[in-house]
Amino acid sequence: MKAKIQSMQSLKEEMLAVARGTRKAPADAGQTSYESAAAMLRLLTPDNRKLLALIDKHKPASVAALAHLAQRAEPNVSRTLNKLVASGFVALREGKGKTKMPEVVIRHVTVNIDVFEPEDHIALA
Repeated sequence: MKAKIQSMQSLKEEMLAVARGTRKAPADAGQTSYESAAAMLRLLTPDNRKLLALIDKHKPASVAALAHLAQRAEPNVSRTLNKLVASGFVALREGKGKTKMPEVVIRHVTVNIDVFEPEDHIALA
């Protein structure tokens, strides 16, 4: 799966044009996008990567269980998970009762940077 590199200004202009009906929604409109490769990499801090590893290794049954494993406060873990979900790295599946089970969706990131081009390309797997 590829991620899209697109500035916030470009995204805003695209969305307004689609809303006005002056252009069709692009085929990749639902695709995860980042302002730059650096912006995506800022999400993958050592702490966030440890959290992803805990999810993958232990398959916690809930956000509370993940917080316990990570020895972090649950609201802190929830905020981080929301960012990881929004970026496509994690999905929250239905658990028992009202619980949500975190699941790693993206395991690998490849960044292809052509030093002569202004845009980076990211592949997520």
